Amino acid sequence: MSAEEPISERLDLDEAYRSSQVGEILNQLDRELVGLSPVKTRIREVAHLLLIDTLRRKVGLAAEPPPLHMSFTGRPGTGKTTVAMRMAEILFRLGYVRKGHLVVATRDDLVGQYIGHTAPKTKEVLKRAMGGVLFIDEAYYLYKPENERDYGGEAIEILLQVMENRREDLVVIFAGYKDRMDRFFASNPGLSSRVANHIDFPDYSAAELVAIAHLMLDKLNYTFTASAEGAFEEYIERRMKQAQFANARSVRNAIDRARLRQATRLFEHGGTVTADDLRMIDEPDIRRSRVFQIEQPAET
Repeated sequence: MSAEEPISERLDLDEAYRSSQVGEILNQLDRELVGLSPVKTRIREVAHLLLIDTLRRKVGLAAEPPPLHMSFTGRPGTGKTTVAMRMAEILFRLGYVRKGHLVVATRDDLVGQYIGHTAPKTKEVLKRAMGGVLFIDEAYYLYKPENERDYGGEAIEILLQVMENRREDLVVIFAGYKDRMDRFFASNPGLSSRVANHIDFPDYSAAELVAIAHLMLDKLNYTFTASAEGAFEEYIERRMKQAQFANARSVRNAIDRARLRQATRLFEHGGTVTADDLRMIDEPDIRRSRVFQIEQPAET
């Protein structure tokens, strides 16, 4: 068939989508993560592009593999690692990686402390990640130009080579705070040119964080009493104004501490307990948090 001849073969997009099982992964992402509509939309768009690319190759159309290396920006606890896991599964389902696993790494996993130490460390991580996705959290810590004896530049050079030469067998996702990631890419144009997909993860709203708390409680077979519900909503409003707030990660920590206080409360009371007693997080379990002991700044 010449390039000018029309392609008569008809392909069923719905069937291709079903057989790929990508829809199941996207639905799982919807169940796992509250909100994040822009992120989910972008991931769905990438999945659609990859599926169309697969179909184009099937009918003999030129199909340059789309650039797959990514940057996920946002504050901690906004779902970046979870989305990376699902992205790895999508890439595997569509045949873009061999295994579909996720390897999470930080500077400490990649950069050595003396001459000759960085290359083997970086190569070992890359070896484990081959066939899947390498997720580098707080990637900007790889680059420390103010330190002439820092070996992060060596790790970056090795990453650049692999991202270019082994892109059919490895996808790299860089992650971190947006402002720092912008400076990181500006300082490393070689990396920037190889990362085509930039996805920003917004902070959760207070209502979304409460919904996340309910999902976490359900998985653990706990629930809030009505008064605890109100106290937790107030807790979230206060906690969001404090330093080191980490979105869903802070919610998880709050739930864990509430469970500790509930257990202590039950033992202090003594006697017998019911299944409902064991399930219920009550208002004191929330209000004993030190978050309620910190004076809130006056409204301006």
